Amino acid sequence: MLLCTKNHFIRSLTSTLSGKEGPGSAEERVNLAQERNQRIKDYASDETGRRPGVCVLAWTEPRPVTKNGAALGAGSYTIMVEGVRPKPGQRIVYVDGGFDLFSSGHIEFLRQVVKAEEALGRQAGCDYGPAYVVAGVHDDEVINYWKGVNYPIMNILERGLCVLQCRYVNSVIFSAPFIPSKAFLKGLAFGTPDAIYHGPTAFMPLTYDPYVAAREMGIYREIGNHSFQNVNAGEIVQRILQNRQLYEERQKKKGEKAVGEHAVHLRERMEEEAAALEKERALHRRICSGYG
Repeated sequence: MLLCTKNHFIRSLTSTLSGKEGPGSAEERVNLAQERNQRIKDYASDETGRRPGVCVLAWTEPRPVTKNGAALGAGSYTIMVEGVRPKPGQRIVYVDGGFDLFSSGHIEFLRQVVKAEEALGRQAGCDYGPAYVVAGVHDDEVINYWKGVNYPIMNILERGLCVLQCRYVNSVIFSAPFIPSKAFLKGLAFGTPDAIYHGPTAFMPLTYDPYVAAREMGIYREIGNHSFQNVNAGEIVQRILQNRQLYEERQKKKGEKAVGEHAVHLRERMEEEAAALEKERALHRRICSGYG
């Protein structure tokens, strides 16, 4: 992580899981793909590990998705693992994110989504959990386009496996678009979602709204501030770097050579470059919108 490499990125999860992409020989890639597919199935099972649990899908576009992660048109869903599907009349709720370094911030957001839907369920007199939560996980290159440096720290498979294990999630969609279009939402495997929830975003502030389609459809909802909203990948990385810096300073006081100091400075420079790039993009968008 401190070396700022991107070797852990997965360019295409479907190609990786079919043994067409990845390190090693053709035989090694196939064997690794089999292991990964089995791991997804294991993580998607229920609490007993024997019965179906989370339904796992992958979203693919008929043409390459733009670098910024926007859904260009009507793509298609592939069922990777068949799980428990929604009950008749159950509300379908969609959330999306990078879920990098899956933490209390992500879990609390998902819990708040379920809590909000449970309140609606009680009002409607439902006798079971009213929400069927579908979580979309963005590709590595999409997240890196927006955040820069070497984010995400965990690749899409690792991030997806974390989401699969969360008790508040019923279905996971790998390679979900960063900007969900109406075509994507209306083509959801379980039907058009009744609601799309978004929470406080401090790690990746945007100067535009990626949920325009959801707003136009009247299904956009927001989760307010919560106790763990600032716990995200960026915050966790900063804590690690700060602790590393304290360690380096202690070593210097002892008269020992600072190990990894170059890597720390390299990452700091890349963070500054990413911030400058985002500032330039924001200025460009304001100019293009007539507000420059």
